[in-house]
Amino acid sequence: MADNELRRFRAEKDHLFAHDPGSPLTPQQRSAFHGLVYFEENPKFVIHASIDRDVEPGDVVMATTAGDEQVYRRYGRVRFDVDGQRADLTLYASDDSDELFLPFRDATSGHESYGAGRYLELHAHGETVTVDLNYAYNPNCAYDPSWSCPLPPPENWLKVPIRAGERVFPGAADH
Repeated sequence: MADNELRRFRAEKDHLFAHDPGSPLTPQQRSAFHGLVYFEENPKFVIHASIDRDVEPGDVVMATTAGDEQVYRRYGRVRFDVDGQRADLTLYASDDSDELFLPFRDATSGHESYGAGRYLELHAHGETVTVDLNYAYNPNCAYDPSWSCPLPPPENWLKVPIRAGERVFPGAADH
């Protein structure tokens, strides 16, 4: 039973990809576009977690798919279990946004989901955060390689599969 908010979010995203001039789809992809492909909604991937703020300070330089770099700082870590296996992810902040950035790769990357990883944007509520991986999405470079997207750093490479959010897009750009 899909959450109405998640269903609405996905329908709006499909509409944007199909019709918005800023869509990351190439004209060829847009002409054959019938919607993004998603894993089924899974409530076990809605994680309410405390943020461990005891993280290594300083900048984290993330390479991008275009060969340049983007700079973030570690904000904190969240820890949760996936099918009995521990998963730790670092949340990042940038100077120009109050959102937290969560790039990650997992055991589905390159098979069931985009090989370079997926993203989430989040907001902390004090020292807690809700990480709803059902909203995990492919970066724009998954559709068009002319986009420059940060690559998840190794500290956010999970060994467990996260079967939530967007799946690999048929006809996606290969990296």
